[in-house]
Amino acid sequence: MSEQNIVRFKANQRLSTAVRAGGFLFISGLFAEETRHGNVQEQTKEILSRIDDILADNGLTKERVVTAQIWLTDISTFDEFNVAWGEWVPEDAKPARVCVETKLPDPLLKVEIMMTALL
Repeated sequence: MSEQNIVRFKANQRLSTAVRAGGFLFISGLFAEETRHGNVQEQTKEILSRIDDILADNGLTKERVVTAQIWLTDISTFDEFNVAWGEWVPEDAKPARVCVETKLPDPLLKVEIMMTALL
């Protein structure tokens, strides 16, 4: 695949779940689906598992992730989030990261995660 190509995966009426372009895989912001009623750790673990699947579908592992953006609905859950994050993130391949508080479109959602990985 040429680096000039843009390949979109699992597109819906608003977005693509992932886009391969310019030597990167851009993963859209993901919310919990199965653990929608769960706490921030449960939602985070589900989202990170889905990211693992997206990476694997593209022949990548989490060691290829270069950036992560995290949105929490309540910044007081930052430490709780970091427990799940710490279990997932590779010790020797931590991405550049930002984590901020925001409103999400559904009051049950506690976290949204978006990532970029190097192909």
